[in-house]
Amino acid sequence: MAYREEIAVDKGIDNTISFLLEGYKYISNRTNRYNRNIFQTRLFGGKKCICMVGKDAAEVFYEQSKIKRHGATPPRVLKSFLGEGGVQTLDGVTHRHRKNLFMSLMTKEQLYDVTNIFKQEWLHAFSRKRDHIILYNEAKVILMKTALKWAGIPDNAVKKVNITGQLASLFESGGAIGSKYWRGRMNRKRLDNWMEKLIIAVRETNIDVNPKTALYQMAYHRNLEGTLLNPKIVSVEVLNILRPIIAIAVYLTFCALALHQFPEEREKLKKGTSADYRMFIQEVRRYYPFFPVVIGKVKEDFVWSGHVFKQDIHIMLDLYETNHDPNIWEEPDVFRTERFKNWKDNAFSLIPQGGAEHYKHHRCAGEWLTMDIMKTFSELLVKDMTYDVSPQKLQYSMVKMPSIPKSGFVMENVVVNFN
Repeated sequence: MAYREEIAVDKGIDNTISFLLEGYKYISNRTNRYNRNIFQTRLFGGKKCICMVGKDAAEVFYEQSKIKRHGATPPRVLKSFLGEGGVQTLDGVTHRHRKNLFMSLMTKEQLYDVTNIFKQEWLHAFSRKRDHIILYNEAKVILMKTALKWAGIPDNAVKKVNITGQLASLFESGGAIGSKYWRGRMNRKRLDNWMEKLIIAVRETNIDVNPKTALYQMAYHRNLEGTLLNPKIVSVEVLNILRPIIAIAVYLTFCALALHQFPEEREKLKKGTSADYRMFIQEVRRYYPFFPVVIGKVKEDFVWSGHVFKQDIHIMLDLYETNHDPNIWEEPDVFRTERFKNWKDNAFSLIPQGGAEHYKHHRCAGEWLTMDIMKTFSELLVKDMTYDVSPQKLQYSMVKMPSIPKSGFVMENVVVNFN
């Protein structure tokens, strides 16, 4: 008989408000209190949920024979952040088939195209000196233009849509309470309706779209039965391309913050190689907060690490704290790019955008795209731009999800060198 250990319990009928108010630290506050990397709580309407931290926890979380995604994500997140019926909610062969659609867009050619578009949009936006910008806001606009062009969204399709604000509100409202959440939910409906009409127009050949683009590929994608996807589902999946690209604005802001907080990194990168830039962006992704957790649901009873996981109980993996786990990372609260010099990833230790394999599991399909844009942007900041950073509120919240510096990172006297 398997060894079983009583699991620590965070008492309460429903601790969702505590989770939202404590943000990135909700799980670690309790794992530190209980002196173990696992505990049970009640979230999202009082449902039992096991919370875990660490590499071993990530390995079991991504074991598809044990954990599923269907029915796991809270409705409030589906109705605002992720959308209903998308790839994140699928399992098994259905998930792999849909995930292959996303991964087919991540070829070397496609990744080169998106980073080139981003660089050109950035240079165009700064073709003249800019006296004052808020980087986070500026990055969202430039990334929006990049995403639309790369995904093949026609210019005339966005004239009457506040696309930047609406798409940004989806990921900015996922962990919010009150009016901000409801604004994200309202924008989700607007965007779904807008994109559904666009998909129908593409299928009726009323719009000429490049066959290599995400819009075309998704509009004509067929399920395992060989039929076209419902336009409502396609709209969610196209937005699952656009929304994450705009969300990279969070990481770009943290790239700039890291260069400011750790000026020795800028000096190293001035004469650095491509590998040095890769180490820098990996440490940015590890060190700063991005998305806090991922949620699954137990398929059937199993025992792991002496604890019983009952069928249909929710399970939550802490991404941020796994990236700061002292059992994985030496001095995890120190920004040190050299830790990635000879680093060999096992797919479960550095997990800011999920773990396991990109093609088989729920690891973010756009992770490579994110890293390439971060690298391109970091090179722009170090090699091609001059700017001033005046005194401002650069602290970032560990409660607000996603987190960014309070000021949005203000840059003054911004000049781009076009040599």
